[in-house]
Amino acid sequence: MNKKRVALVTGSTSGIGLSIARRLAALGYDVAINSFEAAHDAAPALQTLTGTGADVRYFQSDLALTGGGYDLVGEVVAAYGQLDVLVNNAGIQKVAPIEDFPPQDWHRIIAVSLDSAFHTIRAALPGMTERGWGRIINIASAHGLRASPFKSAYVATKHAVIGLTKTVALETAEKGITVNAICPGYVWTPLVAAQVADQARAHGMSEEQVMREIFLAPQPTRQFVQPEEIAEMAAYLCGDLARSITGSAISIDGGWTAK
Repeated sequence: MNKKRVALVTGSTSGIGLSIARRLAALGYDVAINSFEAAHDAAPALQTLTGTGADVRYFQSDLALTGGGYDLVGEVVAAYGQLDVLVNNAGIQKVAPIEDFPPQDWHRIIAVSLDSAFHTIRAALPGMTERGWGRIINIASAHGLRASPFKSAYVATKHAVIGLTKTVALETAEKGITVNAICPGYVWTPLVAAQVADQARAHGMSEEQVMREIFLAPQPTRQFVQPEEIAEMAAYLCGDLARSITGSAISIDGGWTAK
């Protein structure tokens, strides 16, 4: 058995997932990162995690596939000997009115963002239960607590992730395992930066206008959440002093859900 605790972060070659992986590696966890990309495409992410002293490895898996989550957890356990921390961060988005929402996109969003969390949790729990310790963190969203138009699949999925979180927390409450959801508002990631630029061109607006009037309109702080803020919360939830926090949906959203 690995003497160090081992963490798996899904969807972790950029943005929130990579930030969480970096923080856990800095704290001494061995870290498995993941995406559907080929290994050579994940090389830049791995490079950013070098020098931490952690054993960081990349595991390719398409979590839209039913067996993807089981295979991923199995490969991580085979490589490290155990899995102590599971962070379900993988997710995708599609924006369209529901009457125009392609059913294939609906199914893929649910498969990646919800079904994969069910499968990875189901695969990881026996080992955590046997060792009497585990941390499961599901990255949900402010959209798990509030709705927005044109995001039917994403909003439905994130609400469901919070329900899954609470249910598994109750089932594992006496097993030394905590299960929580983090609910970010709009987070400044490369993906969001690209969306801001696209929206600015499409609407003939400045990027500053797009950020304040479109993206940040729901967030009273009028500031993007930084990935490092999400990572710091995840790191705290992994610690022993967070042992009494379970079944929670923790908002980091600049006041969005306070309204």
